[in-house]
Amino acid sequence: MNSIEGIKIMLVDDEPHILQFLELGLTNEGYVVKTALDGMSAVTLAQDFQPHIAILDVMMPGMDGFEVCRMIKKSGAQTSIIMLTAKDEVEDRVKGLTIGADDYVIKPFSFEELLARIHARLRNQFPNMFNEVTYGPFKLDDRKKEFVYHGRILELSPTEYELLKFLVMNNGIVMSKGMILDRVWGYDFQGEENIVEVYIRSLRDKLNDKEHQVIRTIRGSGYRVDFP
Repeated sequence: MNSIEGIKIMLVDDEPHILQFLELGLTNEGYVVKTALDGMSAVTLAQDFQPHIAILDVMMPGMDGFEVCRMIKKSGAQTSIIMLTAKDEVEDRVKGLTIGADDYVIKPFSFEELLARIHARLRNQFPNMFNEVTYGPFKLDDRKKEFVYHGRILELSPTEYELLKFLVMNNGIVMSKGMILDRVWGYDFQGEENIVEVYIRSLRDKLNDKEHQVIRTIRGSGYRVDFP
């Protein structure tokens, strides 16, 4: 990832120890961080702070994270929103995505996973803030919609490009088929989950990943990109 100087992140959670932990970690990473303990404070803070990323806990007393998300998006802000949820339920994911959330993280989560999600949102929503980005053997230039792998430009369809980008930018994290469908095909996709398998197979062919060492299948869970 290129320089993150000046990138602002707003954290919203009613649990002070979570806020403290995340604030310390993200500040050490170089982000400018501000926090709020409740929904109303978050809405006011978002107007004044204008964060690039807002990380919102769903379950808060009074105004919950969904309502905060709705109000931030309604204001026209360019803030990218990541929801924190303790429930791995399709209804919660769909509700969040429908009202404008850009991603979600299921509690409990690792700090490294959250960082990967933040990096992915910044690359997707604010591509002009960064030049070409390197992830292991991959080089990604989102402005050109171009992937280079071990010095070789990959010939990818638009869907293959988006799928590989999602997996690479979340490298080391297992992505379920449902999560991939939400992010790459859209939450309203009406097709079969096996479309993911078809595209994974095609990507492996183009990466010459015959042993599935780059895009790994995690049985019963999904797929994970590793950098050998």
